[in-house]
Amino acid sequence: MAQAAKKKPTNAKAAARAPVKSGPNWPLFALASIGIILSGYLSYFAWQEKLVAGCTVGSACDVVLNSRWSTLFGMPTSFWGLLTYALLAAIAWNKAADLPWKAAWLLSLFGLFYSLYLTAVSFIALDSACPYCLTSLGLMTLIFITVSFQRPANLPGFAWGPWLAKTVGGAVVAVLALHLYYAGYWGKAPGPEDPWVRGLAEHLAKTDAKFYGAYWCPHCVEQKESFGPSVKRIPYIECSPGGPRAPQATECKEKDIKGYPTWIINGARYTGMLTLDALAQYSNYKTQGGNP
Repeated sequence: MAQAAKKKPTNAKAAARAPVKSGPNWPLFALASIGIILSGYLSYFAWQEKLVAGCTVGSACDVVLNSRWSTLFGMPTSFWGLLTYALLAAIAWNKAADLPWKAAWLLSLFGLFYSLYLTAVSFIALDSACPYCLTSLGLMTLIFITVSFQRPANLPGFAWGPWLAKTVGGAVVAVLALHLYYAGYWGKAPGPEDPWVRGLAEHLAKTDAKFYGAYWCPHCVEQKESFGPSVKRIPYIECSPGGPRAPQATECKEKDIKGYPTWIINGARYTGMLTLDALAQYSNYKTQGGNP
């Protein structure tokens, strides 16, 4: 009997330690479901390489959704948003109230900070705005506020001060790491220069060929990446240093550059990304070994 009596406070203590919800978290599930639909729609069109509704070629929305910030680790940024919303929706069905709440709070905090970062980039670096991205930012903000107000009252050992210090600090560090990734400070290793590619880049520069592009143009980024570590040798002209809505650079205006990327080689104009073999052919670049 004495042993049975001792078990009751232990069970009560365990119950206090692991509070349980009466049912699914419907507000969180509803908001996360809207996010799944939105990010799923954007991810589908990104994989299909098609324009989403309301975004015409060259529009502010198109600029944002096709910038270098529109992908992360080789996948559309919207796909990572889809995974985040799906995890939040799954958490909403968990009956436990302690660990799921912490997980939902952490996910929504990082999602909010990352969305704010991307929004700042779109306004400052791209001088453009995407209604789909702003909608996702609004959704993540609502989710974060909702989850914050849903904190279980009897979380053991919980205090907002230490919790915010750890989580906010971690989220800021994570977003900073992603910023450095987008800036090219980590990710792909540079590796050694290919002699043929280096020779081609130097040949293009010596023959007064010009590559006109814009930093926010995804195909320009791809064109640069095709040169690998030899990219520093190509004759590149930045046509849009002030962003997509700023006046075009004088040299690009004088050459009547209408689209990016544009190559002018031996007096001929080529618009769109070119393979290295095509660039070699148009510039009459020849070596003994050729391109392996």
